[in-house]
Amino acid sequence: MKTCLLAILLIFSTSVLSQDLLISQATLHVGDGSTVIENTDILITDGRIAKIAPRIPTNKMIRVINAEGRHVTPALFAGLTASGLTDVEAVSESVDSGYRDLFTGLMHPEIDVRKAYNPLTSVIPVTRVEGFGYTLLAASRSDRGVAGTGGLVRFDGGFNGFEGSDVIYIDLSGHAADSFGGSRAAQWQLIEQAFDESQIKDPDDMTLLSIAGAKALATTKSTGVFVFRVNRAADIQRLIRFAERQEIRAVVHGGREAWIVAKQLAQAEIPVVLNALDNLPADFDSLGARLDNAALLHKAGVTVMFSSGETHNARKVRQVAGNAVANGLPHSAGIQSMTSTPADIFGGESRLAAKGAIADLVVWSGDPLDVNSIAEAVVIGGIPDTMTSRQTKLRDRYLPESTELPRSYIKP
Repeated sequence: MKTCLLAILLIFSTSVLSQDLLISQATLHVGDGSTVIENTDILITDGRIAKIAPRIPTNKMIRVINAEGRHVTPALFAGLTASGLTDVEAVSESVDSGYRDLFTGLMHPEIDVRKAYNPLTSVIPVTRVEGFGYTLLAASRSDRGVAGTGGLVRFDGGFNGFEGSDVIYIDLSGHAADSFGGSRAAQWQLIEQAFDESQIKDPDDMTLLSIAGAKALATTKSTGVFVFRVNRAADIQRLIRFAERQEIRAVVHGGREAWIVAKQLAQAEIPVVLNALDNLPADFDSLGARLDNAALLHKAGVTVMFSSGETHNARKVRQVAGNAVANGLPHSAGIQSMTSTPADIFGGESRLAAKGAIADLVVWSGDPLDVNSIAEAVVIGGIPDTMTSRQTKLRDRYLPESTELPRSYIKP
């Protein structure tokens, strides 16, 4: 009986995976920063985009989603998150996005948070049904400024959804300086020493890194990306010189004062991940924060991406990008920054809506960057999402239908 059941499940899963899908009459945003194709069809075969054309013939074997002229984009980038690494932030045993109190006295770039990734967490469906297809798993806590390693992961619900380059996270903020004796000068000195130690052959000569840490740092220098949490213009300027001297691929995360050194960032080809809602002097590292930061960076030729700074509300990053557009960033650049750019920067599969690309697509009720729009259909790897999550199930279970209750208690 178990054998028969297993065979049935295998047949069913194979048929679902292999079924062709057609999204018809779409207003397709390719995600390259310019191209929008109106009234087009998108044929998906074996999880990839097989054809884009005005009218693609269909049959009973092809499932059809009629966009009816609505906007269709590649699935969005959720920013830097701990999706799959945390369930309840206040419960320590459910948080695996970093480490504290190792008491080794060392920096640990070799600690890879992807090893703790759990695709079955309720956070991922909650984010996916809002139109998000992938994120950058971020290491966010450490004893000594170097938080560890992460990378891109797909929201397809699989255990092996990782792709792209290794990404090491380093915090250069004033707050992180506390773990370096409260001194930015000491912070820079020790980080520079760690990078130098990664090139040392004799382990006995290393004081800040383990053998594994030196290997991780050296490997990422060659093939990976370093994300530096930094906001102050003076610190970004120093980072630019450091990245050039070390010959590394650097990305600024935060960048509240990045507009001040936009020209230098563009010349160094260093992208910036920012929150376009940051417009207040939250601390002494961000006295120059302003709403048109993204627009000024883009105008100077800097590659811009967005992150909301939240995991459980990562879906808010769409509002972040929309806010950047409202303050001068071109709409097409906003779409590109939320779709194809992060995959390009961090070495993932192409997120362009183009022939041969992975079929991660979203049908929107309106403008994708308008906070009033919603994702009406989400396709990940060519498979339509059920559009259910823990939140939708709780809504359906507990929101009453009785018209005798006040309006706020009635199902819409």
